Amino acid sequence: MTIHLIEDDDIYAEFIKRSLSQDATHTVITFRSAEDCLAALNGGPMPDAFIVDYKLPGKTGIDFYDEVKDKLKEEQHLIMMSAIDDGNMVLSFIRKGVRDYVIKDDTVVESLRAILDGQDEDYYLFN
Repeated sequence: MTIHLIEDDDIYAEFIKRSLSQDATHTVITFRSAEDCLAALNGGPMPDAFIVDYKLPGKTGIDFYDEVKDKLKEEQHLIMMSAIDDGNMVLSFIRKGVRDYVIKDDTVVESLRAILDGQDEDYYLFN
């Protein structure tokens, strides 16, 4: 499974990458901005999953979603991630079509793994 992680905090991106890469089937490629990821996608293959920080420099995570949503297949994941625990914000994501959202807390890796492994129905993702 190829995962594109868009996270502007280098330390947090490395933490997520190392944690998810413990599963040998996961290949995590990191990008510091939505623009960098979009440039890499230009003409290239889509990954199996995106993990996108909501607050990014330049285009936000939701801006990125708006640009790729028409190219996403049903089996592909786009997981929005944020340190902000705001129900109204999550509701706005759902209305736009974002199916998966995780909060950057001490269970973020478990939440991400549950979604990526297709076990999100069995895992409580919202605090």
